[in-house]
Amino acid sequence: MLISMLLLWFGIVLLFFLFRVRRPKNFPPGPRALPLLGNLLEFNPNDPIKSFKKVQSCDSVANNTVAATNTTNHSLAERYGPVYSLYIGPRPAVVLASQKVIKEALVTRATHFAGRPDHMLICHIIERKGVILADYGPTWQEHRRFALTTLRNFGMGKRSMEEKILQETQHTCAELEKHAGKSMDPQHLFHFAACDIICSVIFGSRFDYDDPYFKSIIIFMEEAAKIALDPWAILYEIVPFIKNLPVPFIKRAHGLISRIRSHILKEIAEHKESWESGEPRDLIDCYLDESEKRLDKGTTFEDSQLASTLFDLLIAGTETTSNTLRTATLYLMTHPHIQERCYQEIEEVLGSREQVCFEDRQSMPYVQAVIHEAQRVADVVPLSVLHSTTTDTEVQGYNIPKGTLVVPLLSLALHEEGQWKSPHDFNPENFLNERGEFVKPDAFMPFSAGSRVCLGEGLARMELFLILVTLLRRFRLVWPEEKGAPDYSMVFGGTQAPKPFHITIHLRESTS
Repeated sequence: MLISMLLLWFGIVLLFFLFRVRRPKNFPPGPRALPLLGNLLEFNPNDPIKSFKKVQSCDSVANNTVAATNTTNHSLAERYGPVYSLYIGPRPAVVLASQKVIKEALVTRATHFAGRPDHMLICHIIERKGVILADYGPTWQEHRRFALTTLRNFGMGKRSMEEKILQETQHTCAELEKHAGKSMDPQHLFHFAACDIICSVIFGSRFDYDDPYFKSIIIFMEEAAKIALDPWAILYEIVPFIKNLPVPFIKRAHGLISRIRSHILKEIAEHKESWESGEPRDLIDCYLDESEKRLDKGTTFEDSQLASTLFDLLIAGTETTSNTLRTATLYLMTHPHIQERCYQEIEEVLGSREQVCFEDRQSMPYVQAVIHEAQRVADVVPLSVLHSTTTDTEVQGYNIPKGTLVVPLLSLALHEEGQWKSPHDFNPENFLNERGEFVKPDAFMPFSAGSRVCLGEGLARMELFLILVTLLRRFRLVWPEEKGAPDYSMVFGGTQAPKPFHITIHLRESTS
């Protein structure tokens, strides 16, 4: 019996060493990984950001409890450096864990790190089309260039876009006025506003906030944004054959995305019926014009690419902005002295003027600092959108083979020691110099960097400024005392968001 047990253990140990994970030559270091599973057992599915920053290695587990405890006192970047590797199942992933290495990879070697992984569930569902998850190449470049040009033509950064945003903000204010003196959950309200703004650009129309169909679309988008990095989505990457099994999560993911796409396809069909060449009303019409121009030359501009591009713009344009607005609201409520200082600056600059304009930001350094600090602590896309290498390359002297998954840890850059005056607190002074002027540190990269930088950055910046200034001028936002202490922890997903909370609305005595 004893001999049998010894042989069994010997066999297990032998298998472990035969199939143990070996990093390629001159590959970034990292904690020891298990066969097949990699480092996944060490990840907290509810807080994977913390896992990327601190993972207890397998070699530590083998030692005594004290040693294992000691290893968790240091971040992975402290133990292995700002470039390290983890294994997500059998696949290696390189983590970029400082603003310096993120910029070296995504900016200096932009094309080398501009790919997208091809094994993720969400990539398979959308067939790797559009402008966010499509792989780097001519089709993606054409569609990104088209989207950027069209957004600019429809006013991104111009007065016409300001007017769209300010008009939408009036609907938001009207909704808040209904709750004056009472508390409410602002989650869907900010989603409504952000979604209507992007809808006005891509579809040429907006929804009414009370429209049940609109509310269902918003809920579908919220759920879809969560699935990209769900634990089940990670399992899909390790065991891809489960895509052929009746797994409820995969069916739900397909269902959510197909519901959103069905609305998009309906919009495309309606536009085709009323479209007049050369007279674009919105992004869909511009795309149809572009398709017509390329008809005789061979083109990648076709309906499935259009649907995927619209899907990307709709989700990204809604989720990131609305979650940042919710985060800003949470911190402004719970830091009333900061909120009041913003209000005073707004009143000094606007005076008797009824509406703010985007150019006013130049005269509002403190408000600018507060908005940027809200973006920093919101940390909406903490792992960026995952990248992959398009060729054999290197970073910080390490060799990175073609096709390697790359995780730009934007969250760490946004909280990096030495880059911020107060890296772990909500403090607008992070964006002010000693003269009280607005400054933007190099580590501020909530929109990522390089060739894959968020193409809606300009629109988002305009929305955040115009909406928050308008709201702070008209309302005083108060934390409901009956709700107890505020909870600043985040709910992780494809985008990160604050936990649900309530605000109490008080009208300002004067708005001019």
